[in-house]
Amino acid sequence: MSRPVSVTLVTYNTRQYIEPCLESILRQNYSPLDVVVVDNASMDGTRGILARYEGRIRVSYNNDNIGFAAAQNQAIARSSSDWVLVLNPDVVLAPDFVEQLMAAASVDSRVGTICGRLLAIGRDLQPPKRPLIDSAGLYFTPAMRHFDRGWHEPDDGRYREMEYVFGASAAAALYRREMIADISDGQSFFDPDFFAYREDADVAWRAQLLGWRCLYVPGAVAHHVRTVNPANRHAVPAVLNMHSVKNRFLMRIKNMTPGLYRRFWMPTTGRDLLVIGGCLLREPKSLPAFWHIARSFRRSLAWRRKIMSRRQVSDESLAHWFSSRPSAQPVDKVALEVGATVSLCNR
Repeated sequence: MSRPVSVTLVTYNTRQYIEPCLESILRQNYSPLDVVVVDNASMDGTRGILARYEGRIRVSYNNDNIGFAAAQNQAIARSSSDWVLVLNPDVVLAPDFVEQLMAAASVDSRVGTICGRLLAIGRDLQPPKRPLIDSAGLYFTPAMRHFDRGWHEPDDGRYREMEYVFGASAAAALYRREMIADISDGQSFFDPDFFAYREDADVAWRAQLLGWRCLYVPGAVAHHVRTVNPANRHAVPAVLNMHSVKNRFLMRIKNMTPGLYRRFWMPTTGRDLLVIGGCLLREPKSLPAFWHIARSFRRSLAWRRKIMSRRQVSDESLAHWFSSRPSAQPVDKVALEVGATVSLCNR
């Protein structure tokens, strides 16, 4: 019998996307699936659409927009499966997406996160004429910036090997319940101080520090509408840019080790100065980020102490993940034999 999987979504004025997303979940050829949705006070008709699915999904309605991170924590707390698929409502899954991910779940007992190959799709839910990759996992640069592997590269056969990556985009990430509990350590899984953006990179870094791995499975395909990316920062609402600045520094307060900083201090400090200068000179609406950092500092520092007291990996082991080019590690042959049921064929 298949192991149950919980699917958790947070909606906030997502009327345009939520129905295709839910339909793609309910059409999965994997079962059983428990779909849990938390709505953050949508006012655009999203709640009416969700109401039509009650009986097939479980929905909670918040009176306020408490942010993606806190609402996802609510959804995860309402679920009980050993594996939780965190999903954005602007994602459409291929029918075998969950099946492909779960087929890889036994490859390695230290795999706490599994992600698939996300492809780009427009706001009209139509793919571009030339297929483009949206994400093949996350990677960090020496300047402590994080990006999606393969973003905006052609989907022409690249990124087709199962391999370990630093982390997964929370647009579509499958998390092991055991890892969720371990890296939460009595706190939250997604840090509610983040509100939105970068919370998946924070989870990935925390997981790496505590010895968990992230597995990339290219045969698991989904399409993602990416509304925020480094190229369109000026078109993004100011409050979201502010959260992005805030979360860059909160993530570092919690997860950066002294050894890693000594190794990468020059590009890291240079980027920090560039961000601070940009806020002062070009993006003053992001300056409240630093007030929020000060307000959250004690909580982040306490969380850091917990993480570092249980740290499992060395700076040397972590350092190779911080590269100017997307980094990955091969899956050994024994693990590949265990996961032989996973389809690695090109699509």
